[in-house]
Parts: sequence; structure tokens; C-alpha cells
Amino acid sequence: MSDPQRRCIATGQILEKDALLRFAVSPDGRLVHDIGMNLPGRGIWVTCDAESVKVAIKKRLFARAAKQAVDVPADLVTEIDRSLARQCLALLGLGRKGGQVTVGFAKVEKALKSGKAALLVAASDGAADGRQKLKRIAGPLPEIDIFSGAELSQALGRENVIHASLTNGALKRKILAAVSRLLQFRGRGGLNTEVSE
Repeated sequence: MSDPQRRCIATGQILEKDALLRFAVSPDGRLVHDIGMNLPGRGIWVTCDAESVKVAIKKRLFARAAKQAVDVPADLVTEIDRSLARQCLALLGLGRKGGQVTVGFAKVEKALKSGKAALLVAASDGAADGRQKLKRIAGPLPEIDIFSGAELSQALGRENVIHASLTNGALKRKILAAVSRLLQFRGRGGLNTEVSE
């Protein structure tokens, strides 16, 4: 079994894989963010935050770790942010297809009151009063509020998605982990996931 810890090339810290980003070098020498952590070759690991990635780029640490010349994309930080966000939205879309996501203010309110909702999702550009009302009902449940209505609508295949909720289970845990990684990358800390299952 492989060791779940790796050393960050930017900070030198040894961390759990979940707290790191994995990179691989393609056959043509291009650096690739390996979001699935499954690309072939020796992985290059960096703490999951934009600042550590910037340090690795500035100090040319990717080439040093790979022991070869590496073509680092100019927009690597933006590319990573986008891929982490896409992963979160794809998981929400998966939940919708699997019938685990409820959409719409009234339906979400009902799911929260009945105890069927385990995670609240609110569009970052939604009206504050509606969001606050559902947040009061949700109490200590974790809330994801970093995606716009347009992003949520596209991910969930519906128009004008402002409010959504997700039932409990393995997918909820995957979504919370993915969102925590995105927030960590953006320097906003993790998500409060300390809610009983």
C-alpha cells in the first residue's frame, strides 16, 4: 500500500495527500495538474493553496522536482482553480442525476424542515433574505455558497438555481471534501464539515 503522505516542493512540509495538489509531467514536458491523482509517472506535490503554487513557479521548483525542463502553463493558478471548481460542480450534477439534490426555495425549505437535507447550497448572487431564512432553518448544517446561480444552473441542468440541498451519504462527503479543497486553494480555509452524519 502506498504512503498517504507526500512532501510539498514549495514548503518542504510532509502532508496527507488530501492536503496536496498532484502534478505530473506529460511526455512532451508540459506540467499537468493531476486532479484525479492517477496520471502515470512520478507525482510532484504542492500544498493545496495558490500561494504555494506561485512559490513553486517562481522558484522553478517543478523542473527541479521533475529533474528535467518543464513547460509550466502561464495561467496554471487559474487553471487549477477552474478544475477544482469544475470538480465540485460535476459532483453536484451527479447528485442531481442520482435524485439526491433538491432544487428550489420551497422544496429545499421542506427538505430542511423534514430533516432530509444534510447540506445546503446557495447561489453566491442570490437574494440575501431567502438565503438567510434557509440558513436559519438549516442551523448547523454545512452551507456551500461560492458558486453563482449561473454555475449552479449549468451544473444541475435547471434554470435559475438559487437554492439547493443534498441528502446525506457518501456523495455529500465527496462534495464537502472537494469544496474544502477549493476554499483552501483560494486561501479561505476549509468548510465546516463537523456535522454529525
